[in-house]
Amino acid sequence: MTYKVIQWATGGVGRAAIEGILDHPELTLVGCWVHSESKDGKDVGELIGREPLGVKATRDVDALLALDADCVCYSPIVSNPKEVCRILEAGIDIVTPLGWVYPKRIDTEAVEKACAAGNATLHGTGIHPGGITERFPLMVSGLSRAITHVRAEEFSDIRTYGAPEVVGEMMLFGKTPEEARSSPMLKLLGGGFFQSIDMVADAIQMPIDDQKRATHEMAVATAPIDSPIGPIQPGHVAAQRFCWQGLVDGEPVITAAVNWFMGDQNIEPVPGSDPDLSWTFGDKGERFEVSITGDPDTHLTFKGWHPASIEEGLERNNGILVTAMHCVSAIPYVCEAEAGIKTYLDLPLIAGRAAPHLANRG
Repeated sequence: MTYKVIQWATGGVGRAAIEGILDHPELTLVGCWVHSESKDGKDVGELIGREPLGVKATRDVDALLALDADCVCYSPIVSNPKEVCRILEAGIDIVTPLGWVYPKRIDTEAVEKACAAGNATLHGTGIHPGGITERFPLMVSGLSRAITHVRAEEFSDIRTYGAPEVVGEMMLFGKTPEEARSSPMLKLLGGGFFQSIDMVADAIQMPIDDQKRATHEMAVATAPIDSPIGPIQPGHVAAQRFCWQGLVDGEPVITAAVNWFMGDQNIEPVPGSDPDLSWTFGDKGERFEVSITGDPDTHLTFKGWHPASIEEGLERNNGILVTAMHCVSAIPYVCEAEAGIKTYLDLPLIAGRAAPHLANRG
């Protein structure tokens, strides 16, 4: 038995997800939604650089919902709640990296009604948030007693992220510090990271303050830095750190942070920045980190999710690939789950699958 899957959008995550669906022994790609007219009607194989697959991309939502699919891998740039509800009402499960990791403090009434109407399941996943920030810390937290702090942190060269409009016009790299302080990223990403913090706090039974903390630190170029959005001029933003924290009596106990740099050469913090912050990758290089402070402490470093070069990252970024695969690997488990919003706490252990040439031996 295989589950019939529709891929919703073909950006970086969407293309990687299609590859994962094609190689997964329990999944069959039956449809693909695209946003742009230029992709409408094209064979999906062409969109991902493979031979024709016999599945045409389309902008026709009605046609896709009529395919009797089991699940949608939903990965447009921004989620459309009405669209999400429509898919669920049609009886099709959704796995997505766009929220709902642990929607404790957001209004889910419409989505819950849609799940009930279609007897469908919604699962939010990803990597940060959606894995590094809550799933992996919780996995190793059981190895410690008396936990006092949980930290999940990313250190990445943002020059490898192949979305120049996002990097330049949303993240506001290359702008002045005054301009970059208006970046929407602290609020946009905070919606997901605050869900992660709530999941960790509830799972380890740590009652945190209702009010959480969010901070934004910056560093600027001291010499021109080449980047995919053009040269970063001296005095303009070349590195940013966004941090979200759960507190107990005003003291941080759960921390999620991203450190995004245009490399780590020729940059210096803006005046007034936290003096304890480092603006270099150091000997560890690009990485994700998870730390549990308790008895004993646990420290994990995740490598392999960053490309070896800027050029490689712009062609195929491993960070995007792991985000997509966390979605794809969850699909069989979500299809077997009961209706409603299901988090990692509701599902069994999600595992990947062996390569086809190994899985098909004998």
